[in-house]
Parts: sequence; C-alpha cells; structure tokens
Amino acid sequence: MMNEGPHPIEVLLVEDDPGDVLLTVEAFEHNKVNNKLHVVNDGEQAMAFLRRQGEYADVPRPDLVLLDLNLPRKDGREVLEEIKNDDDLRRIPVVVLTTSEADEDILCSYDLHANAYVTKPVDFDRFISVVRRIDDFFVTVVKLPR
Repeated sequence: MMNEGPHPIEVLLVEDDPGDVLLTVEAFEHNKVNNKLHVVNDGEQAMAFLRRQGEYADVPRPDLVLLDLNLPRKDGREVLEEIKNDDDLRRIPVVVLTTSEADEDILCSYDLHANAYVTKPVDFDRFISVVRRIDDFFVTVVKLPR
C-alpha cells in the first residue's frame, strides 16, 4: 500500500502583528507546508471566520487554530473561551502562539482548554523550527477530527 503522506489541513492564524503574520506565512512556505493558511487580524474576525458569518460565509472550517492572545476588538482569551464553549467549534485544536511567557497567561490558556501554549521565538530560524514542529505534530502525529 502506497503512503500518500499527510493530508493538507486548513489552518486559521489569528494574529494582529503584520510582522508575525509575515513570519508565519514565510515559515509555512519555507517548510513547503501544503496546508492552507488563512489569516484574520482580530478576535471578532476570528469568530466570524469560525462561524462562517458575513464575508466568511464560504470559508472552509479550520482543522487547527493558531491564536495570539493580545488582539484588538476581542482578546485571544475571549476567543479561546468562545471556541471551547461552542458545541460546533470546541473540537478544533487551538494552539496559543504568543510572545507572552507570563505564568498567568499560560495557566489561563490551559484553564480555557487550549491544546498547546507556544511562546513565539523572535529569531526567524527558531520561529520556522517552531512552526515546523507544530505542523509536524498536528499533521503527521495527531489524528484531527474531520
């Protein structure tokens, strides 16, 4: 039996910093990641995307959410809480990808049922390595709900 390799997944990046968005896009391209990366810039857009409302009515359902905590309009903690309290969305894995190393942010994220908490490296090569590991884990190791 031939192994077709990992099936590409839909990833939603919720990030308001244009530099971090660019780094993530470059990391996906650098890794030759076949996953489809969608980007929204605030918490309200994130929830509209996830619920397929308004301009996001025809978007695919994400298989994975990469969520920054410090967002305009609706904070990442609120987004995480809404996702995990929504019967239709709660099974989507959420990786908090943020600059914060504060214990309270880590504890709060896990209390809100984040699937992982990852601190963003500032160095490009380390950032690429982190994105590759997240990708490898969620695409090749973890069985995602379909």
